[in-house]
Amino acid sequence: MIEHRLIEKMLGVIAEEAGRIGKGGKVDPVFIDSAVDFVRTYADRTHHGKEEDILFKELERKALTGKDSVTMAELVDEHRQAREKVRALVDAKERFLKGQAEAVQEMTDIMKWLAAFYPGHIRKEDRDFFPRTERYFGAEELDKMLESFRDFDGKMIHEKYEKLVNALRTAEK
Repeated sequence: MIEHRLIEKMLGVIAEEAGRIGKGGKVDPVFIDSAVDFVRTYADRTHHGKEEDILFKELERKALTGKDSVTMAELVDEHRQAREKVRALVDAKERFLKGQAEAVQEMTDIMKWLAAFYPGHIRKEDRDFFPRTERYFGAEELDKMLESFRDFDGKMIHEKYEKLVNALRTAEK
């Protein structure tokens, strides 16, 4: 849940930028790239990755209530929706750079969607799902999962830059 606080701060920045652009401000492609990098690397791969690759997999081994099963499926679907919106934001930015002025409205709409979407998603996790699902685990299981989270985080920087190097090598060919 600590990671949610940084995500919320970035969403505020994204919302402010969408508002600035909406009032006739120029699109800053570097800002869009930075926001996409943050959402993809921190919010999705790092944060959602821990949820999906560790927590949810451990929960799948438990006898979840129907409500908890439904909520977990909703969260996975919400992660998918966010990924699709980020891909659409990248696509709109690329079209904008090619001179398609209508892509500006699409970018601001997506940025506003992300800023409006995540608070509800975060609330669902913080106030509803996470507190309920802790009861499925004993203290030792929770400690082991926290260690898995730390290991996951430790690998992220290497994963990010290995992908960067591979992408740059592929681009050179």
